[in-house]
Amino acid sequence: MFSKEHEQEITDYLIFHRLPLDILVEVKDHMISQIADIQMEENVGFDEAFLKTKKLWGSEFKMTRYSIFYQEQIPFIVKRIAKVKYRSIFKKSLIFGLASFTVNLLLIYFSTDQETYSDLFRLYNSLFVMVPFLLWLFNKNLRKYVKKDFKYQGKSFFTIYQQNLGLFVLTLNISFQLILREDKYVFRFFRTDDPVAVFSLLIALIIPYILHTTVIFVLINFFEHKKSLEKMKDFLNLSAE
Repeated sequence: MFSKEHEQEITDYLIFHRLPLDILVEVKDHMISQIADIQMEENVGFDEAFLKTKKLWGSEFKMTRYSIFYQEQIPFIVKRIAKVKYRSIFKKSLIFGLASFTVNLLLIYFSTDQETYSDLFRLYNSLFVMVPFLLWLFNKNLRKYVKKDFKYQGKSFFTIYQQNLGLFVLTLNISFQLILREDKYVFRFFRTDDPVAVFSLLIALIIPYILHTTVIFVLINFFEHKKSLEKMKDFLNLSAE
């Protein structure tokens, strides 16, 4: 059985290595289990067992670069886990983005003229502003956790997803700009015989897809962030005591 002081020592060690709390909690459980095994098998005290455990984890805590979106270096274990989690979220975002792109194309065929399509286009794209805004509005308790500079003890992000939530405001601004513009090229290409410049058409098709995919990526990160915070509620409450 570990004392509170020993558990806190492990927590402080992991915070020193700047692990996001959701990863920290999992790693801490593994380390406690390893320390207990070493104590039992080698009949040594906590300090010696903890030292040996730190050596076993040494390579995982080496600092490395992840991407241009990460200004600071991160531990190798965080990079490895982030790659897996972000890749999964990105794949889901691409799939939902394609579904959204299909809806955009269907709006063309539901429209009788350019004006109708423009109205439907604006209405549909308004959803990509309203949904994030409503999530922000009705999740008041989570707002501080979304800030990129809000860290546990000033060192650790609360979750591995928190870093990506900085895109929240950016995507809202770009989505709002998309609503204001009138898309003439796509409707003209699919529903009329008027000539359309290829470059202008591609831009009109690609920009909404990229934007919708990004918004979906941010939303999935937000829900994962929220779910992770809920799982860590006991840890955060104990830390606050």
